[in-house]
Amino acid sequence: MPKSFVLVINSGSSSLKFAIIDSASGEAIVSGLGECFGLPEAVISWKYQGTKSQQVIEIKDNHHEYTIEKVVDLIESLALSKQLVAVGHRIVHGGEKFTSTVRIDDKVLAEIDALSSLAPLHNPAGVKGIKAALNAFPSLPQFAVFDTAFHQSMPDKAFTYGIPQPLYKEHGIRRYGFHGTSHYYVSREAAKMLGQTVEKSNIISVHLGNGASVCAVSAGRSVDTSMGFTPLAGLMMGTRCGDLDSGIIEFLIKKGWSQESVFETLNKKSGFLGVSGLTSDARGILEAMEGGHKGAKLAFDVFTYRVAKYIASYLVPLDKLDAIVFTGGIGENAQPIRSEIIKNLKLLGFVEDAVANQAARFGQSGIIAKSELLGAVVMVIPTNEEYVIAQQSVELL
Repeated sequence: MPKSFVLVINSGSSSLKFAIIDSASGEAIVSGLGECFGLPEAVISWKYQGTKSQQVIEIKDNHHEYTIEKVVDLIESLALSKQLVAVGHRIVHGGEKFTSTVRIDDKVLAEIDALSSLAPLHNPAGVKGIKAALNAFPSLPQFAVFDTAFHQSMPDKAFTYGIPQPLYKEHGIRRYGFHGTSHYYVSREAAKMLGQTVEKSNIISVHLGNGASVCAVSAGRSVDTSMGFTPLAGLMMGTRCGDLDSGIIEFLIKKGWSQESVFETLNKKSGFLGVSGLTSDARGILEAMEGGHKGAKLAFDVFTYRVAKYIASYLVPLDKLDAIVFTGGIGENAQPIRSEIIKNLKLLGFVEDAVANQAARFGQSGIIAKSELLGAVVMVIPTNEEYVIAQQSVELL
């Protein structure tokens, strides 16, 4: 049976990630990144069968189009075009309009563009990527997979803010949640590891990376999640503050801060970076903490404490708990962070297996703690969002 490959595209404002995924196995045949768009150091890099290559981007604009043109050249040079059956696009915000993956046509493209007010940094870039791919692959069916779609199963009580209802009805202000493809994937992989169907599983998925979120998954459906109207809410992250008293915004503006400087600080200068005064990278935090850096230790403590609080609070929407699942760059690799979070959950009876926790890194799954009290385990499962995009694209074929 011939293999079915899907080109997966994730367009950012200054970057474009791409991968050619085997829709059956999830294997990345090719993976690459165009980055630093608009800067002199703009470059495209890719990996194929363990070999890394790169090419400097020599133009000043139209970087998304240029990157995809190079992807086309790469596909042709590797003789992969006959096996390519679809293009799948990761789109950050689908609002309430999109509750599942959809095939892209002119109407869908216009609706994604119209949702740009909800994700001004992400959806316009997604539209650029779609347009460039439609031009480059006019004969291939193309699909949009939305970060927010998985969370559209949340009940009203979970997504409603305590604000006047006209703000929701007229402007769509509500909790949307993000990292949907990651939470979807690991919750299903966790059910497999538990030897049960996803319909009978209750999972708390903990995606920890430069962006981070927690999701309560009951019977395979998102019932609550920590990110909100934007990805700024919830956990403290690499440069984002996470949950914050909104009165602080008014306070700073009255102190003479501009609106732009407030949100620049909350989105790009807070989190690990702001608290430590050192770095937004968890690896740098752990290294500096070992050297006695007080700011790094405080950032570590704030982060792990907040993650544990969210995990504990997400027992509320679940009838029972089968597993807590760590995923994402930090969740999959930072053993000291996982260990501290588990310690903070001691009242729930979780006991860490230190050897298993040390082993479950760098692509390895595993059970790293258990609670006799809850009859639940803590797992590490590497996420594979590109595989979800490829799978759902092929399913719609």
